[in-house]
Amino acid sequence: MAISSLWIRDFRCFERSRFEPEPSGFTILRGLNGSGKTSVLEAIGWLATGRSIRGATRETLVRRGADRAILRAETVFEDKQDLIEAEIPLARAARTQLNRRTIRRHAEMAVALQVSVFSPADRRLVEGGPVERRDYLDEVLVERSARLEAVTNEVEHVLRQRAALLRQSGGKLDTGILVTLDVWEQRLAAAGTELAVARETLAEELEPLVSESYAHLAGHREHVTFTYRRSWNAELADALRSAREQDVRRQVTTVGPHRDELEIGLGLTSARTHASQGEQRCIALAMRLATHELRLRVASEPPVLLLDDVFSELDPYRSAALVERLPSGQVLLTTAVDPPAAVGAHQVVEVAGSHLLAKVCEQ
Repeated sequence: MAISSLWIRDFRCFERSRFEPEPSGFTILRGLNGSGKTSVLEAIGWLATGRSIRGATRETLVRRGADRAILRAETVFEDKQDLIEAEIPLARAARTQLNRRTIRRHAEMAVALQVSVFSPADRRLVEGGPVERRDYLDEVLVERSARLEAVTNEVEHVLRQRAALLRQSGGKLDTGILVTLDVWEQRLAAAGTELAVARETLAEELEPLVSESYAHLAGHREHVTFTYRRSWNAELADALRSAREQDVRRQVTTVGPHRDELEIGLGLTSARTHASQGEQRCIALAMRLATHELRLRVASEPPVLLLDDVFSELDPYRSAALVERLPSGQVLLTTAVDPPAAVGAHQVVEVAGSHLLAKVCEQ
C-alpha cells in the first residue's frame, strides 16, 4: 500500500503543493518548526480517516482566506490504482470520495489507504486521561469493522441525546422525562455493551504485542499489562436505571462506555503514575507498533507509516530499535534535523515557505 501522488490545496499553510513520496522506503520531510511538515502528514491522515491526526477542528485546517481545503491522493494497493479526494469546507460538512464515489464510513477507505501514525504526542496514551486510551481502542475498532463504526456512532449519538434530555429535565424526573429516558437507555445499553465487549477483546489481543514491542525498544523484558475497567457492574441497563437520580441531578451520564478506562501497567505498577517519561514513551511507541502489527495480520500489504518527529526524543539505541521494528513499506518521516543514522532516506523533501522541494537520495 502506497501513496504515489499527493495534492494539497488551501490546507493549513499550503496554498497549492504536490509531491510524489517514495513508494517503498523512507521519505524525509525536513524543515524548521512551523514550516508545515506535520501538516503534510495531517493531510494524508485526513484522506485515510476523515479526521485530523492532531485532533484539530475543521476550521483550523482551511487556509486563512480560503473557504475550503481540497486534498487528493493517488494510491496503489495490490496493483490497483485508486483516487481519493476530500473537500473540507468551512460552511458545511466535509466529504471524501473514493474513485468519485462518496464514502459514508471510514472502514470503506481501508481498501485504498490505511495509515499508522506515530508522534511524540502519543505519550498521552500512557500519561493522559482515560479518553486518550478509549480513543486508541476505538480507532482500531472503527478501521476493522463497519459494524463497530456504526456502534461507536450510535453510542456517541445516544449519549448526546441523553445529555440534552438531562439538561431539559431541570433536575426533576417527571413522567415524560422517564419515558424518554427509557428509550435512550435501552439503546445505550445495547450499543454500549457491544462496544465494551469489543474493547475488552481488543485489549486482550494487544497486550502481548505491546509487551513484545516494549521489550525490543527498551532493551529489557518487562511485562506491559492492559486491563479494561467498565464503569458499571452486571448489566448496563440496570446501572443506568440506578444512576438516574444522580444523573438528573448532575445532568450528565455517569455510567457507560464513555466512562470506562484502559489501565496500563508496567510490571506490577501503574504506567501512568509510576513509569518514567522514557518508559512511558517506549510504551506509547509499543502501542502504536502493536496496532500496526494487527493491521498487518489482515492486510496483504503494510499500511503507510507516518512518523511525526518521533526520533527527537529517542536516544540512538531506541531510534535504531524502532527502525528495526518497522516493517517494509512506505514511510513518511518529519524532522527538523538530519534523521538518525539508522534511517536510510530514499527521498528528502525540503519544507519551507509553504512549498515542497523533493530530491532523490543516492543509496
